[in-house]
Amino acid sequence: MAKSSSKAAAAAQSKAPAEDLPNGEGVIIAHHGVTVEVRYTGGERFMARVKRRSGHVVGDAVQLRDGVLKRLPRRTELRRRDAMGGVHLVGANLDVLGIVVSPSPPPPAGFVDQAIVAARSAGLEPFVVANKCDLATSAELVTALRAAYADAVAIYPLSAATGEGLDGLRAFFAADHRGAFVGTTGVGKSSLLNALCPEIDLQVGTLNDSTGKGRHTTTVSTLHCLDGGGELIDTPGFNDFGLVDISAQELSLYFPGFEQGQPGNCRFRNCRHRTEPGCAVNALVAQDRIPAARYATYLEILNDVEADEAQSRSRGRKS
Repeated sequence: MAKSSSKAAAAAQSKAPAEDLPNGEGVIIAHHGVTVEVRYTGGERFMARVKRRSGHVVGDAVQLRDGVLKRLPRRTELRRRDAMGGVHLVGANLDVLGIVVSPSPPPPAGFVDQAIVAARSAGLEPFVVANKCDLATSAELVTALRAAYADAVAIYPLSAATGEGLDGLRAFFAADHRGAFVGTTGVGKSSLLNALCPEIDLQVGTLNDSTGKGRHTTTVSTLHCLDGGGELIDTPGFNDFGLVDISAQELSLYFPGFEQGQPGNCRFRNCRHRTEPGCAVNALVAQDRIPAARYATYLEILNDVEADEAQSRSRGRKS
């Protein structure tokens, strides 16, 4: 994979109508609304104009033939729902998803769980990055993450500021992974990407003193090649990760921490792990092998998923 160019080199790429660009295949590495930056297979980079709602997204494989920019079929796509109900495509053709959290600001309730479920349902391997481990309050966060997720996903405690723990993450991506970091604003995604790929020099923000929340620094999703191998999409921060088109059955299958009760250990194949007889998950909760707090979080998300399903059925009857 070609290495990332500097910001200045990227800015030097000329914007051109698609008909003026050479034929070839490549990948979209940045999306700027009415233009996309394409890195061709040979490493060349071009800016091409597209319609504002073209449907292209960073990570899309594209083909340019005789002035027509065509999106090739996606292997995977990761979507999320915002607090207003809008659906956003985070990235395409990924195989891993890094969920970045920090002790300040702390992750919202259910954020990590819903991101893991979304990744698994999309065919991606999720992992958790605990950033800012140089802070005194980080030990409590790491302990809580390990208690909740150590049997479900890999956890990487690290500090983008000091470099501690980065080697393990570099080695993971070096296995030719393409992934994205998602996390709430202020957890240090841009600092982390700067540490992994210093030449891109992303702007780094600070926390708001009055709210304790981060300020948005990344406003455009971009795809970067890491020096040791692998690719990483930097995404704008957001404070919600609602599930999109996830059924109650899929939630029960993909929820982190329920692996001991899956698959097929419940009496009923469509068990939702509420009060069904012969539920393996309920049995594990009763034995304290699944913490009651984790089960309560699952039920809260299940209520939301079932409400979405009911709303979808209602819309279907009215149409």
